[in-house]
Amino acid sequence: MKRINFVIAVVVVAVITYGFVAIGKNNQKLAEGTEIGMMAPEIKGMNPEGKEIALSTLRGNIVLVDFWASWCGPCRAENPNVVATYEKYKGAKFAGAKGFTIYSVSLDADKAKWMSAIASDHLTWVYHVSDLLRWDSKLSKPYGVMSIPTNFLLDANGVIIGKALRGESLPQQLEKLVQH
Repeated sequence: MKRINFVIAVVVVAVITYGFVAIGKNNQKLAEGTEIGMMAPEIKGMNPEGKEIALSTLRGNIVLVDFWASWCGPCRAENPNVVATYEKYKGAKFAGAKGFTIYSVSLDADKAKWMSAIASDHLTWVYHVSDLLRWDSKLSKPYGVMSIPTNFLLDANGVIIGKALRGESLPQQLEKLVQH
């Protein structure tokens, strides 16, 4: 009986620590969280036009969830790498996925500066969201974002397959997924 109680306690702690359990492909249970192999937490943000976009609507695609801000120098320095990767892989064929896209999450507080940075950095993908709360963003909390830029690469099922992919590590990871 003590052993059963111990096992139950361990499971409860794991669920509390890593979030609720979701069902993945082949009916395997996947915890929601931010470690590789976990289901990515669901977030919903408003785009610059005021339309809410849920991350889960992009399922079926390889998705880079990219946390950044217009006021962040390292983010702006990384944007050319993200843009080049997007341009190279947006039309690529991936095994088990429709394509590749980016879900940009801005930790800005000023909408005009956010929109200006999107334009000046040529962030041409469709999915840009923010709640304009900077470090109090409800979008970054489920991912435990403590610094930016940071990102998470998701497979077509919403499972995290990479994180903190900067510079050449992002295209290298995507190249492994391209169907040749």
